Amino acid sequence: MAWEGHPPDMINFLLHILLVLALPPLLPGVINKTKAFFAGRTGAPLAQVYYDLWKLVQKGSVFSETTTWVFKFGPVIGLATALLAAMIVPLGEHDAPLSFTGDLVLFAYLLGLGRFFTVLAALDTGSAFEGMGSAREATYACLAEPVLFFGLLVLAKISGSLRLAGMLDTSLEAQWGTAGAGMLLILASWFVLLLVENCRIPFDDPNTHLELTMIHEVMVLDHSGPALSLIVYGAAVKLFVFAALIVQLSVPLATGVGLVDWVVFVAGVLAVAVVVGVVESGMARLRLVSLPHLLIAAVVLSALGLVLIIAYA
Repeated sequence: MAWEGHPPDMINFLLHILLVLALPPLLPGVINKTKAFFAGRTGAPLAQVYYDLWKLVQKGSVFSETTTWVFKFGPVIGLATALLAAMIVPLGEHDAPLSFTGDLVLFAYLLGLGRFFTVLAALDTGSAFEGMGSAREATYACLAEPVLFFGLLVLAKISGSLRLAGMLDTSLEAQWGTAGAGMLLILASWFVLLLVENCRIPFDDPNTHLELTMIHEVMVLDHSGPALSLIVYGAAVKLFVFAALIVQLSVPLATGVGLVDWVVFVAGVLAVAVVVGVVESGMARLRLVSLPHLLIAAVVLSALGLVLIIAYA
């Protein structure tokens, strides 16, 4: 695998890895703290997910006799694919550690592979309950993936690059003046994508355990101990990846000072988490029959963004 352009220097490389490993568990804490603020509560500490991960790692695991290696392998693949996807997405105004022509396809299918093994692990239990959640997850994925691909096509068109690092660099700042309408549609559709891919309200409520409303939570009910910690951590990394995409698209600015650029990026990711918390504070989970309509609307928005970019290119 060859580098295109200049590989990131060692400091930015290490900062990229450090942020990917350390920052994601903070995002659910920011979301929950924001929701607590609007509800007039103190809420759990910002670092609650870090405490939960440490507690889960120290616990034992219970495995059903009906499960196979697939059940144990699912959480590992889910975390590994999320971490690898995070290595492809550029953070701040710096190149990604893993960057090559066509890496956008690898990025999309890494996320798909992680979902595939999560669904398989749920089905491996033989539980009709978890099968119900898996069916819902697969259904929503069929409608969510076109949103991601249409957005990537728009960025490839306006940047002339097939690398995520080339598609999400500072050149987007100038493109907002000429292709702003199409990019705004992609930004809106990608925010909906963030909500559905990370099982947030209005698509799912990670705090509920009601049979008729669960999607992601029902698929991981049989996991425990370290395996559950991998799932929780992998979900946080996935949220971080989608938040990074939105920040890179909406704030393609460079100050010229490396450390300041990193601070701006971190602030942007935390701001996305706050916005998610505000959205979840202002609306309830939608009925299952209404969710496909919202996803189809996101697909239409992203497709319209592509049409606008092509029409005015």
